Amino acid sequence: MEQTVKILQTAAERAASQQLSYQGALTPTEAYYLIQQVEGAVLVDVRSAAEWQFVGVVPGALRIELRSFPGMQPNPQFLAQLQGAVDKQALLLLMCRSGVRSHEAAVQAAAAGYARVYNVMEGFEGDKDAHEHRGVVNGWKAHGLPWVQG
Repeated sequence: MEQTVKILQTAAERAASQQLSYQGALTPTEAYYLIQQVEGAVLVDVRSAAEWQFVGVVPGALRIELRSFPGMQPNPQFLAQLQGAVDKQALLLLMCRSGVRSHEAAVQAAAAGYARVYNVMEGFEGDKDAHEHRGVVNGWKAHGLPWVQG
């Protein structure tokens, strides 16, 4: 429990320093710890269905597209789908490819009344390396956390 409090406090400090409109920003390893330790914590993968299928997924993560492939058009049902699947008091962790779309989703979720919203920085694949490849420098996969091919 002490580790959980420490992680949430660090995430809140990141949010304050970055002036985020939601509760916090987590590293992938912190997010993984929380989904294992906090009852009712929900990891929502907001990448596109194409990414889930071709890049891989985190086992047990809820999948709700924020933007759809091709064209990355906004999903007009995103908030309705989120509200239909996740209680507004749940510990809500949002993840995308690199942390950008999940930041957008976190802003929307907080504005919609979710009380405990956290963005998973680095996302599933993280930043590109010198060869323009993802999944090596940082992110869920680079940290060696559980994932499966979609």
